[in-house]
Amino acid sequence: MKKSLFLLGLLVCSMTAMAQTESADKPETWYFKLGGSYFLQTAATEFPIVNGALPNTDVYAADGTTLISRETNHGSFGEGFRTGITAGYRFSTRLGVEVGFNYFSSASKTMVETTNRLVAAGPVFATGKAVGKIQAFDVAPALVLFLGESHGFEPYTKVGVIVPVHGDLTIKTNRTYTTPAGNVTSYAKDVVKPNPTVGFLAALGTSYKLGTHIAVFGELEYRNFTVHGKTKETEVYTENGVDKLNTPTNFRPDASYSASHTKYVDQINTASNSKVTNAAGFDNTRATDDISSYVGISGLGLTLGLRYSL
Repeated sequence: MKKSLFLLGLLVCSMTAMAQTESADKPETWYFKLGGSYFLQTAATEFPIVNGALPNTDVYAADGTTLISRETNHGSFGEGFRTGITAGYRFSTRLGVEVGFNYFSSASKTMVETTNRLVAAGPVFATGKAVGKIQAFDVAPALVLFLGESHGFEPYTKVGVIVPVHGDLTIKTNRTYTTPAGNVTSYAKDVVKPNPTVGFLAALGTSYKLGTHIAVFGELEYRNFTVHGKTKETEVYTENGVDKLNTPTNFRPDASYSASHTKYVDQINTASNSKVTNAAGFDNTRATDDISSYVGISGLGLTLGLRYSL
């Protein structure tokens, strides 16, 4: 982190120095960009625990208790599509600022998967997986250094920050319970709301003039940040398509408020509303306290679009 801040400061100083020495042969001007991006994930990390289940892909033998294979699930929610509009202001030939307003939808990622695990007498075996997906709106202010125009092309670099203003991690869990009486299929939708955070971006791009005011542009952008949960709520729970969110069942015996609502904290102790550290004082009419989990949204992406200059 310190290295990134040092490099950012060095680049900002270099950009300012170049802008001061450049003759203003181009007037101050506003411009607007509309583009779409696709990002590939970078800096993959292990996914957090999902409703008490470790982030693994586990396969059990016919008895349901003998583990025959295990694989850790890891990745980044930085992979996905982004669309946005950007407003920019050019102070001089070399230096400008931009503010981007973006919507990002990540690719779906398998966080937990289990095959044929014995979960109850009967016997009852469970098979299923939990899949996560992030959707977010962000604001991204940045400093832009224009590197000079030649034959209609004008390359540039920019550095800035990413400030998410709204978004969530949605985890959809589908399970099939195999019982002597037949199969039961359950579905749960958990929504995790994040704490405020700030990320870092750096990009290298170029524009190409199509006319006096219009140009196309392309950018290769790297972004790096993580988010950690603030709250989690189970919004939907069904069995064989029937709503069971507030109804105790054999497969979800606890249908209290605490079972559907979680408040993430940095530490749980004997004063927390936690069955782990304060079972005697646990209140099932309040949200359960749990340790905050982190997910990465780092990625490398390509943006293509149009730029209009006033």
